[in-house]
Amino acid sequence: MTTIAATASVLPDWSDVQVASARLAGQALRTPVLRSPEMDAWVGAQVYFKCENLQRTGAFKFRGAFNALARFDAGQRKRGAVAFSGGNHALGMALAGQILGIPVTVVMPHDAQASKVDAARRCGAHIVFYDRRTDDREAITRELSEAHGLTLIPPYDHADVIAGQATVTRELIEEVGPLDAIFASQGGGGLLGGATLVTAALAPGCKVYGAEPVTGNHGRQSLQAGRIVHIDPPETIADGARAQHLGALTFALLQRGVTEIVPVEDAMLVACMRRFAQAMKLVVEPTACLGLAAARYGGLPIKGARIGVIVTGGNIDLPRYLGLLQET
Repeated sequence: MTTIAATASVLPDWSDVQVASARLAGQALRTPVLRSPEMDAWVGAQVYFKCENLQRTGAFKFRGAFNALARFDAGQRKRGAVAFSGGNHALGMALAGQILGIPVTVVMPHDAQASKVDAARRCGAHIVFYDRRTDDREAITRELSEAHGLTLIPPYDHADVIAGQATVTRELIEEVGPLDAIFASQGGGGLLGGATLVTAALAPGCKVYGAEPVTGNHGRQSLQAGRIVHIDPPETIADGARAQHLGALTFALLQRGVTEIVPVEDAMLVACMRRFAQAMKLVVEPTACLGLAAARYGGLPIKGARIGVIVTGGNIDLPRYLGLLQET
C-alpha cells in the first residue's frame, strides 16, 4: 500500500493543525458560528454552533481530504488516490481531487445516499461499490491501492486528515474564545481526535465530548476497555457514524483528550433535526445531530455553560429528510 509521508503514521500535533490551517486558507470555507436563543433554552446552556453543513461539499470532511491530497508528490498526483467512505469523505476526496488535478477512486456502500454518490461522480471520482454487510471495505480499498499504485487516504486514521479536521475546532475557539465544553460526532474519531489537539493548545480547561449512535458505540467501548473494540456494522440513521472501529491514531488521541463519549438514540437525532429546522432554519443530516443530541439528552453537567457544538454536515436526500421529520 502506498503511503503519503512519514507523518501519515505518526500522531499529529498542534503544529500540524497550524500547517493545515495555512494549507486550507482560500480552499475550505470559514463556516459561520451561529447562535439561537431557542436552542439555548432547549439545551440549558449557551450554545455556539459551528456550521460545517455550510462547508464545501456540505460537510467538514473536505478539510481533511484536501489537506492530505495537497501533500502528494508528483508521482502520487499522477497515479491518484483511493478512499473508502459512507459518503462525506468521498465527497471531500472527489472535490479536493478535482481542484488539485488528482484522480480519485472511492469505495462506497451500495446503499449510500444517491445524492452523495451523484455529487462524487460530478466531481470526477470513480466509484466502486461494496456491500457493507458482507464485504470488507478496507480490504477492497487496500487491494485497489496495491493493484494500481494509488495512495490510500482513509477517512479518519491519517495524520493529515486529522489535522485538517482539527481546523474546525480551531476556527470555533478563535471566533468565540475558550469554551467549557465541545461536542462532536464520533464515527472513526478524526474530528473528535482533532478537537483534542486544539483544546489542549487553545483551551486546556475545555472538556471534549464525543457522541455516537447507541448501536455504533465502539468508541465508548474502546475507551472503557483500554483497547480498540471492533463491532459489527451498526444499524442507525446516522450513516456517517457507521464505522466499526477506531484507528490507531484516533484511539490514542481519544484516550488522551476525550472526557466522555455519549451514546445517542436515533429518535434523539430526529428530534434534533426538527429543532435545527424549526429554530435555526438549517438542514442537518442525522449524523451531524449527534453533538446536539448528546448535549441535550446526555445528562451532562453543562447547565449555563458555554459549549460548542460542531454541526458536521447537511447532506441528506430530500425524500429521506422529509420522511424522518414526519416520523412520530
